[in-house]
Amino acid sequence: MGVPETNPKIPMPSPSLYETDFYAWTHEQATLLRNEQWSQIDLQNLIEEIQSLGKQQRQELRNRLSVLIGHLLKWQYQSQRRSRSWLATLRIQRLDIAELLEDNPSLKTYLEEALRKAYLKGVELAVGETDLPKRTFPVECPYSLPEILDYDFYPGEPSKLVDESEQ
Repeated sequence: MGVPETNPKIPMPSPSLYETDFYAWTHEQATLLRNEQWSQIDLQNLIEEIQSLGKQQRQELRNRLSVLIGHLLKWQYQSQRRSRSWLATLRIQRLDIAELLEDNPSLKTYLEEALRKAYLKGVELAVGETDLPKRTFPVECPYSLPEILDYDFYPGEPSKLVDESEQ
């Protein structure tokens, strides 16, 4: 069975601006909304994009938690390799998560679910960056959400890096 032939007498619909230039489409939709030109709005695609924005915020939270958890695991399980870079990553991820939650307070209700999903990726990050076997790390996240988000929480033995950075 081959590809169906197109009839040259029937014109193919031209691709929409949404399909050919997304950036221009967003500006066009914003202008139409501002000018209350309701009948010209690309409602179906606009609905999809608004829903997608919400999903992106959830994904952003999971990604930041994954990086943070991966670095907490590295911090704890490879203490001899701790660095200022790891410390900076921990701090920046915490600040970015706090900002994300401040900008999107309803994401707080998603934190527990996000943590479960993020932990799996955090373990993969730690395995990939430490060369420790996956079995080194607990099956479930050993840190509570308050600990993970606490700017002063660093698992494992104390570190001079944290003390030095406070000066």
